[in-house]
Amino acid sequence: MDVEKIEAFVRVCAALLLLLTACLVGLDTQSKYIFYVDRKITYKELHALGALVYVASAAAGYNLLQLGRSVFVSRYLGNSKGSYRYLAWVSYLLDQMVVYIVFGTNSAAVEHSVLALSGMKGFQWMKWCNKFTRFCCQIGGALVSGYAACALMVLATSISAFNLFRLYSSEKFLRLKSK
Repeated sequence: MDVEKIEAFVRVCAALLLLLTACLVGLDTQSKYIFYVDRKITYKELHALGALVYVASAAAGYNLLQLGRSVFVSRYLGNSKGSYRYLAWVSYLLDQMVVYIVFGTNSAAVEHSVLALSGMKGFQWMKWCNKFTRFCCQIGGALVSGYAACALMVLATSISAFNLFRLYSSEKFLRLKSK
């Protein structure tokens, strides 16, 4: 397999996992009667989960846009690598930025979820997962899916780095290879 096909496969898998993460978190809800009051819990109760829904959706869209860009460049613009140096730099830097943002948002959601799992007596926060177990299990699955998507996006960033740095000469510092 060539690099373009591997990159396309990795980006599609990452986008699917990110969409799975956004859907699992965004559509997760549970109702329970607590002290004769119907209490409904959604992702909006934890602000980090709300951020995770938006960031995962945007990152999935970004991966699909990058997939479209790579298909367009390989199919319609040919193989003149030297003239697309700036596009390769922008792609590489954006890939890294998106991976860091998704990883940071996923980690913030994990931290917030741990507080929901264990509670905190100092702030008088109750343990939610004792009462809303299905909600917590589904959020846990979404977070695992989010970290798997981060790993695939790191792989896509590595491929993007390979596509960028193969344009440069290995003998002369920051010189493009001669055609």
